[in-house]
Order: sequence, then structure tokens, then C-alpha cells
Amino acid sequence: MQTTTDPIAVLVHGAFAESASWNGVIARLAAAGVPALAAANPLRGVQSDGQYVRDVVASLERPVVLVGHSYGGHVITEAAAGNPAVRGLVYVSAFAPEIGESALELSNRFPGSTLGDAVVPRTLTAGGTELSIDPAKFHQQFAADADATTAALMAATQRPVTEAALTAGPTGDAPSWRELPTWFIWGAADRNIPAEALRFMADRAAGHQRTEIPAAGHALPVTQPDAVADTILRAIAAVKA
Repeated sequence: MQTTTDPIAVLVHGAFAESASWNGVIARLAAAGVPALAAANPLRGVQSDGQYVRDVVASLERPVVLVGHSYGGHVITEAAAGNPAVRGLVYVSAFAPEIGESALELSNRFPGSTLGDAVVPRTLTAGGTELSIDPAKFHQQFAADADATTAALMAATQRPVTEAALTAGPTGDAPSWRELPTWFIWGAADRNIPAEALRFMADRAAGHQRTEIPAAGHALPVTQPDAVADTILRAIAAVKA
């Protein structure tokens, strides 16, 4: 039986996704008796997005395991810094940055990303630029292992991210993954963040679990919900022990 002293999983989507991308994972966590909340990541900037997730965590008034997908890894790293409610971090095809390391820098550090050729910029009246993935390229770029109907829905409901968010890193003296236990899962055929980069970050953080799924693309919460939920359940069990 769950109590308010048991951790809840707070799921943070990344760029070009949205909260419903976690639906399959949430259903599997619920079947295992683990509550979850999918936060609506604003995708406007690492610091402001991180503060928003901190506010979500504070409102829950209970221990939390933060789970981030893609750019959401930057956000959970920022949100967990010095936050006693956060007991663990799960990175799902996600960035686990050092202080100041941006998503753009990390994804380009290793060869293999084709995202730059797939994004479409939009100028914002208030200043700056936001990016989305060309719907015609979304399936192969973001969710190659999803069926065509699912990928088309994801393309139509994708949330754009500001260029500023992808060119900034977390703040502070040290990244929160150095202080908290971490779990990592990613796809070997990721076209947004090269698998080599994801492997590097998981090894650098000395993650408790580092799982690479052969032939899987970037959108693991949608295409690999069983494996993602299993990783989160392992994290929840470990922080409760």
C-alpha cells in the first residue's frame, strides 16, 4: 500500500514531445502500484524549466524520483540540485550534463545525430527562435521504431523548444547526478542523441543501471514503455530500500 512517504515518479518530457508521451509508462507504473505525474515541461529554458519542475515537486509534499526524456534530462538535473525531496534520477534517452554543458554541445560531441537537418525554426515575436521537427521527417528522426499512425500523431502534437533551451546548461557547483543515484536507458539507433553520447554520459555518471536497447530509436517512452517502466520501478524500489 502506497503512503505519502513512498516516492512518486515525476516524468519530464523533452523537446518535440509532450506529457501524453508517457501514457504507456504511467499505465505500467500504475499496474505495479506506483503513482506517477507527467509534468508539462515548458521547453523555454533550462533554468526556468527546472524551476517549474521544482515547483511541481514541492506541491507534491512527498519523496520523488525524477525521470527525464531527452532535453528533459537537463531539466531534471537542474530541478534536483539541492532538492531534498528528490531521491533519484532516471535518464531515458536523455542528457545528463555537467554544469554548463548544453544539449547542442553534447549531441554534437559524437557523430551520428541527424536532428539538425530535420528541424524547422520559427521566429518568436517576443524574441528568439523556437524549433520543431518537420512533420514529414518526424517518423524517421524521432520515432523510427513506432508505427506510422502513432508517429503521425506525435508529429502533430509535438511541443517546440526554444533554441536558447538547447544552448544552455545546468547551473550550480556540481550536477545533481553526482550526488544522487541514477539509472539510464537508451536506444542504440537514436538519431537525435547519438548512442555513443548517451553511453558516455551514463558511464560518466556511474549509473546504477545502464541499459541500451538494440534497434530502438529516440522516443523510448512511446515505443519501449515496458523497458522504461521497469527501469523506473527499479529506481523506486532502490530509493525505498
